[in-house]
Amino acid sequence: MEETELRGVQQTLGPVLRAKALDNRLPDPILGDRHAEQVMRRLDPDYDRRRSGRSQVGLVAAVRAKAHDDWARAFLAEHPDAVVLHLGCGLDTRVQRIDPPATVDWFDLDYPDVVELRRRLLPPREHHTLIGSSVTDLTWLDSVPRGRPVLMIAEGLVPYLAEPDLRTLLTGIVDAFPTGRLQFETVPVWTRRSSKWDPTLRKYGARFHSGFDDPAALADWHPRMEYVDEVPMYDAPELMAKAPANVRRMYRLLNLVPGMKRSMRIVRFRF
Repeated sequence: MEETELRGVQQTLGPVLRAKALDNRLPDPILGDRHAEQVMRRLDPDYDRRRSGRSQVGLVAAVRAKAHDDWARAFLAEHPDAVVLHLGCGLDTRVQRIDPPATVDWFDLDYPDVVELRRRLLPPREHHTLIGSSVTDLTWLDSVPRGRPVLMIAEGLVPYLAEPDLRTLLTGIVDAFPTGRLQFETVPVWTRRSSKWDPTLRKYGARFHSGFDDPAALADWHPRMEYVDEVPMYDAPELMAKAPANVRRMYRLLNLVPGMKRSMRIVRFRF
């Protein structure tokens, strides 16, 4: 078992990784990430042998990851010379899943402790760079090549950022590159406010710091930003088709609660 010393919001990467690993054990997985299962086994060899550890309740994390992967593959097919900024990467194995061509320069960024853990658990790749930094300290952009299309992926990150920091991050990336896509999730204001009572977030001493009832309005932050679209998450067709019956029933019931279907939205912008 690998020793970890992660703190606060950094610890939320564990449940997300476990959900992706458990998805891979389904007969017909949504994400099918064998790398996540291998990493999870190294972190916790018995993660799926305890009764609570086998629950597929968190399967929506696989839905979210697949949405980001599908968008990323489409963008890289059109822009094989792109720069990818995978922000708040945690232990996600997206670069292994997508396996971009050598013409793509891929940057995984997270806190230094998380990056060090990645170095221990995942093999190095050519044209793949790890950056240990706070995402809000934009000096990390100095080490990224400019003048090429950029794809920013921020899975499971944006709600944890304060709105001024998020605005500085997004507009800073738009200013730094000639063209690109930005893809991430947002939560509405009520979800941000209620996050301080969320039992999972409280367990890790974390909470959300930004929320937007109309995420398309973020395009107003920069004259070059344009809202593109969003994809479903809690009512995604893959979730309803492939999740175990008890998990499907749970999400169907949750989606009857007003606002629950869009309590987290996977969105993308272009510039």
